[in-house]
Amino acid sequence: MILRAAIFALTLWSGSAVAQSDPAQAARSAAEQLERATVALEQADGARDRVKALTKTIRAYEAGLAAMRDGLRRVAMRESQLSRQLKVREEEIANLLGVLLVIETSPPPVLQAHPQGPLGAARAGMMLAEVTPALNARADQLRRDLEEIRTLRLLQEKAAETLANGLAGIQKARAELSKAIAERTDLPRRFTEDPVRTAILISSVETLDGFASGLSEIAQNGEVAATDADISDRKGRIELPVQGVVLRRAGEPDAAGVKRPGIILATRPRALVTSPTPATIRYRGPLLDLGNVVILEPQPDTLFVFSGLREVFGEAGQVIPAGTPVGLMGGPAPQFDTILSPDAEGAGADLSETLYIEVREGNRPVDPETWFRTDKSG
Repeated sequence: MILRAAIFALTLWSGSAVAQSDPAQAARSAAEQLERATVALEQADGARDRVKALTKTIRAYEAGLAAMRDGLRRVAMRESQLSRQLKVREEEIANLLGVLLVIETSPPPVLQAHPQGPLGAARAGMMLAEVTPALNARADQLRRDLEEIRTLRLLQEKAAETLANGLAGIQKARAELSKAIAERTDLPRRFTEDPVRTAILISSVETLDGFASGLSEIAQNGEVAATDADISDRKGRIELPVQGVVLRRAGEPDAAGVKRPGIILATRPRALVTSPTPATIRYRGPLLDLGNVVILEPQPDTLFVFSGLREVFGEAGQVIPAGTPVGLMGGPAPQFDTILSPDAEGAGADLSETLYIEVREGNRPVDPETWFRTDKSG
């Protein structure tokens, strides 16, 4: 009976160990990313190009915080999974431990006596020899599961300080970047913006088409230096200007049935937006009902329009290298409790901001995915 009970308990518990990816390692890797970003922020002060150094630092923080979100979500899910499994198996584990205890404490004569005589005792001994290693394996698995839960909980506790430092670091980096861009004087210019002409143009147009057509009017004396810039060989392979996912493609109607010729990206709050190519800033600032807008000219007769930013950087007329920050998305800065919570992260609820991207060739809109690499075009 003892052996049958042991076999029965073992059968109930079989299959409990399932190979899992390591969420703990994911969380540790994210913490290391944030620590490297903190070091990079400290080194940015002495960098020859502070704007470039701070841009890389902010990108590193963004990647580290995103990895931390994912890592902690996986940690919480794994801990919850293990806790549920152990709770369901409480009775099974108790039965198993009870059987092991009886086997261990039964006196040898009782174990050796068998109603079928020596042959039955031999068979029982063989069964016990087969079951014992499996019982030990299940006990080892239980110990590993309990140890994993302790490790995951410890990681969550340690993540608090890492997250706090990361959030403070990226906030500081953004402030320093804004200051560094404002103080920058080494960029070439193709024209100097005339604020009066710009105001007149904005007040006289009602659409982006009209504004784009009159862009040359915002320069002093209407003079914009010619350029031979050419990025046509990169068509279809240009990286998006911000980390995010395509929410709506060109020509797809929104909830109100409105169709736009550009694409809409869902991004995280306060995400950094950069110029994907070398380009001239043709305009930056509020425009119509589009919010803050940045219009870049990477080559003659081609415009990249980014709208929906909270902050915009640079000055109209500047020629900027690829990767130069042109703005920050809006929304509240991520909070510590929000990042730690696993509830809504997996559904993409943290991608709460939207950036509208429109590409114009010869003053006519074209599908941005003919230029930018997305999951559809890449």
